Amino acid sequence: MDRVLGIDVGGTSIKVGLFTPEGELLEERKIPTPALVDEAAFAQVTEGLGRVLAAHDATPADVVACGLDIPGPVADDGTVGFLPNIQLDPEGLVGALSHYLPQTTTAFVNDANAAALGELWAGSARDVSSFVLLALGTGVGAGVVVGGRLVAGAFGAGGEAGHITVRRDEPRACGCGRHGCLEQYASATGVVRLYLEACESRGVTPVHIEHATDTLSVFGALEQGDECARIAVDQMCDYLALAMSQISCVIDPALYLIGGGVGGAFATFAPRLRERFHELALPTCAGVRIEAASLGNQAAMYGCAYEALRLRG
Repeated sequence: MDRVLGIDVGGTSIKVGLFTPEGELLEERKIPTPALVDEAAFAQVTEGLGRVLAAHDATPADVVACGLDIPGPVADDGTVGFLPNIQLDPEGLVGALSHYLPQTTTAFVNDANAAALGELWAGSARDVSSFVLLALGTGVGAGVVVGGRLVAGAFGAGGEAGHITVRRDEPRACGCGRHGCLEQYASATGVVRLYLEACESRGVTPVHIEHATDTLSVFGALEQGDECARIAVDQMCDYLALAMSQISCVIDPALYLIGGGVGGAFATFAPRLRERFHELALPTCAGVRIEAASLGNQAAMYGCAYEALRLRG
């Protein structure tokens, strides 16, 4: 019986999904791990995979494809670039998995790209050949699919929509070192900052904000009629719509999917986002659908499994 693994690689744990080749999720399990840089850590991963397989009467020889998604750039040829937020030896991990899973095809995928592939395989983009997923989380990631194929880019930066410049006069630097990136306004951090700035400029006491990415409180304030929250969310939509209008001039997708933590409030800001996009977009691109992503935090797990299965052919 053929089985497929999707592994969501994080800093202190991995999330493993066991799938059929048709995309049915048989089990999802979290496996705590140390930094994935030595044989002991790799052994912890393979032992955890063994427990998942055994629970479904499967063996390592049954795994025909294994995908891993990581928070960093992955080029067209599968080369993993700089990984600023995770300790990982990609070659060492692939070697350990190849030894443990003798029949498998292995693939590395950027996490946002993997989320797009997951939506293509089993989510809101099923049967859509050209779309862009925008993941609005701590940062802003994106996955671009054209003709049913992921666009990773020659250097792994395909889909870095979070670093499209939408405000050239922004004095603050983005984490990338540039200024005025979409990520500075449409991420969870950006929405909270816009809200606090709106409160400060109007001399209004903000609602209690738990942390720098607490958009739940901002959207809660919006639902209660907080004018500063409305201003912040409108600004987020304006910058996001501007970036999307530029993406459409290059990609011309049939569908935009909005995901990530901020995307959980999509129903709240969707009317404003759609309105602003139609005002800014090239008329020939204005027919694009703008919808919510459907797989949530499972999307990347689905997507990297799908990519490995696709590479196997």
